[in-house]
Amino acid sequence: MELSAKQIAGILKGEVEGNEAITVSCFAKIEEGKPGAISFLANPKYTHFIYNTRSSIILINKDFIAEKALPETLTLIRVENAYAALADLLTIVEKLKQRKQGIESPSHIGSSVKYDPETVYIGAFTYIGEGVTLGKNVSVYPQTYIGEETVIGDDTIIYQGAKIYAGCRIGNRCIIHAGAVVGADGFGFARENGIFKKVPQLGNVVIEDDVEIGANTTVDRAVMDSTVIRRGVKLDNLIQVAHNAEIGENTGIAAQTGISGSTKIGRNCLIGGQVGLSGHIKIGDNVNIGAQAGIISDVEEGKTILGSPAMDAKDFFRSSLIFTKLPEMYKQLGQLQKESNKK
Repeated sequence: MELSAKQIAGILKGEVEGNEAITVSCFAKIEEGKPGAISFLANPKYTHFIYNTRSSIILINKDFIAEKALPETLTLIRVENAYAALADLLTIVEKLKQRKQGIESPSHIGSSVKYDPETVYIGAFTYIGEGVTLGKNVSVYPQTYIGEETVIGDDTIIYQGAKIYAGCRIGNRCIIHAGAVVGADGFGFARENGIFKKVPQLGNVVIEDDVEIGANTTVDRAVMDSTVIRRGVKLDNLIQVAHNAEIGENTGIAAQTGISGSTKIGRNCLIGGQVGLSGHIKIGDNVNIGAQAGIISDVEEGKTILGSPAMDAKDFFRSSLIFTKLPEMYKQLGQLQKESNKK
């Protein structure tokens, strides 16, 4: 890749401030910049690096105001959202890379599998069961398992070692990262006379378009019907989605979160790492949940909550001021009890 500041600004609909002819051929963190690299500044805590960075171009927000002189060799490209602009630029560069195509050997492809031989990529040691349908430009990396009657949409990428159980539905432009498991049995057991009796899990998993599922994340199949991941959802690594759960459109969930069975999460929610959600509850749209929160009941639309059990964020911060004082308060209470006993 070699692009000029003028070309990049045209792609990102930005404004050049400096030398529009300067070119870059790589990306770098702003604190590790070097000549010929493009960096970005979105987080204010990194602002001080812009005054001595060696990068040739920096993507910045339009409202950035320099407090002192910038390096003479630095060219700025002002955009509405520097982080989003970086994502757009990285996506374009990734697409310029040569995509793998063809079928590597050894691999097993069922006789009834439907795929486009001109655009498909199937890596070595992959197993694709009978009745599977692969859309155009699907990439299936080595050592992947795709069970019978699974349907995978156009431009979807299944990375190495992922396991897609039978009967699942995956939409267009999805990314399933290495080690993810989609469609394993939900944790369903009926206890009788102290013994666990397995409840067969006969449903499937439905993943809509533009979903990304992180490495070693698991999405269990439903008892009946479907576990559903709606359009645009982004799941981090090491997340557990239990049977019959539903995650609404454009919701983002960070690593190590556990979602219990039959829980429904709304649209445009943001959920921090290590959050635990009880089963059979409903989370409204536009809810923000802080890291390590424990959710045991329904959450209304638009709420921001923290803590375990979770509470309104403002109440949590007020309570946290008291938490640190509890040891001293306990000590004072003990002293008061002793004085009271003497009277």
